[in-house]
Amino acid sequence: MKTLILNEPGHFSLTETAPPPAPGAGEAQVAIRRVGICGTDLHAYAGRQPFFAYPRILGHELGAEIVALGPDENPHGLAVGDRVCIRPYLNCGKCGACRRGTTNCCSTLQVLGVHTDGGMRERINVPIKLLHRANNLPFDQLAIVEMLCIGAHASRRAGIVPGEFALVIGAGPIGLGTTQFAALDGARVIAMDVADSRLEQASEQPGIEFVIDGRGDVAAQLHAITGADDLPTTIFDATGNAASMKNSFGYVAQGGQLVFVGLVQGEISFNDPEFHRRETTLKSTRNATAQDFDRVLTALAEKTIHVDPWITHHASPEEMLGQFESWTRPETGVVKAMLDF
Repeated sequence: MKTLILNEPGHFSLTETAPPPAPGAGEAQVAIRRVGICGTDLHAYAGRQPFFAYPRILGHELGAEIVALGPDENPHGLAVGDRVCIRPYLNCGKCGACRRGTTNCCSTLQVLGVHTDGGMRERINVPIKLLHRANNLPFDQLAIVEMLCIGAHASRRAGIVPGEFALVIGAGPIGLGTTQFAALDGARVIAMDVADSRLEQASEQPGIEFVIDGRGDVAAQLHAITGADDLPTTIFDATGNAASMKNSFGYVAQGGQLVFVGLVQGEISFNDPEFHRRETTLKSTRNATAQDFDRVLTALAEKTIHVDPWITHHASPEEMLGQFESWTRPETGVVKAMLDF
């Protein structure tokens, strides 16, 4: 079967590998139809992804079709031919985090395509419990579900208060997803970026009430929206950029919160007296849970979010070899690229 392998930073190969064996108990075999290309894949390609080793089969944003089911005594309601998205987080189910229900923070968590080989191949066996059926959605949308779950989980973790101002820094795919669920949760959403193409797209996105340019005087632009004596009470930084994450401490209202959605390989510093003066709450947000997947699938089915304009590029495995490097450059206009099997 066709398999794409990232052998080292900057170098993919397309090769033939053996198909997986018949699925065992509690497993399903799925045919991969779409793979969404995300920031994690781009960082791995550039050699900047934490907790990563080469070679690796990338791919954790997956739209797939069930082609075989292993023996299972527990009813799961799935059938061969079902369309599914895959929750790509392999948690142990036994550690303290799993026992508390925060499976996304499992102490031995492995993510498909990051810590273990993922879906850039024609078929893969996965635990049945990680499958979410959605026969009413196209494969393109199924492959964008995991990305949307990151934003849904971030907004849920923030505990948005309806009517509050929320600034989302970074209007890439993760940031756009965060804006949509923050808006659904009742926030008045402000989006910020430094790329003209992303600012233009954000200005056309339902759910985003205000758009500001990060190359200008950010504080002045925020005060013009929230009031001369106030700032947004929730900040989401979805850039994965150390300088942006450091600067975001200065945009939080007194008593507000800062939520790091993006991840950077390195350290983030901040001014401690200023942090205490504002009594800032700092949160990280990691991956998502089954609850978030259910919410995103419902939102897509009910059309309360609209993501088709975000899918800007498609490529076959053969085409991706020559195109992937260009997807790392914002000037190419990529929002969300899809690998089609």
